[in-house]
Amino acid sequence: MGELTLWTADWVPKGPRGFVRDLRLRWACEEAGLAYTVRTVPFEGIHTNHLDRQPYGQVPFLNDGDLEIFESGACVLHLAKKSEKLMPRDPAGEAHTLQWVISALNSIEMVTVPWWFLKVSGQGADNGLTGWVSSRLAHLEQVLTEREWLVAGRFTVADLLMADVLRVRDVRAFGHRPATEAFVARATERPAFKKAYADQLAHFAAADAKRASR
Repeated sequence: MGELTLWTADWVPKGPRGFVRDLRLRWACEEAGLAYTVRTVPFEGIHTNHLDRQPYGQVPFLNDGDLEIFESGACVLHLAKKSEKLMPRDPAGEAHTLQWVISALNSIEMVTVPWWFLKVSGQGADNGLTGWVSSRLAHLEQVLTEREWLVAGRFTVADLLMADVLRVRDVRAFGHRPATEAFVARATERPAFKKAYADQLAHFAAADAKRASR
């Protein structure tokens, strides 16, 4: 493979900042000590201006030399293959990491994102998906009561993705889940997360200045 290039939007409104999913890639690279550069696609026309590289018109996507990958989960898993810091190399550890990665993206995020969308669209926090969200988060709370990290007794890419899903403000405020809150706090206190988060905010702040000078 070759040089890692993370692609994101050149600008987004203030609301999504800190939650645009190129953060997942930045965080993974920082944890693993992988050098990378950041390049952008224009926010204007973003849903159609890079369909040759991301068929849904989303960010992020990743170049590893000539290899192109889209979907943040796939990109982060690709990065995890480059470093044992992100994924254990023994068969059981790797399999268990993968199962929790899929759990974060499928069992948790698949429920919390549409619940959040209904909430902000005017249906309130007690909408048709609230019971489903409550059940999933309660099961995860029990798991996190019994362990510090999800796999192998240490931080892995599974924790990175699960914490990123759970740190969304409305999800984080859902119910009384002290073990989950402690898990998110542990993950987001890591130096790699703090740097990735600060770098994303700085990226979009610099774009504000460029737009203001037009």
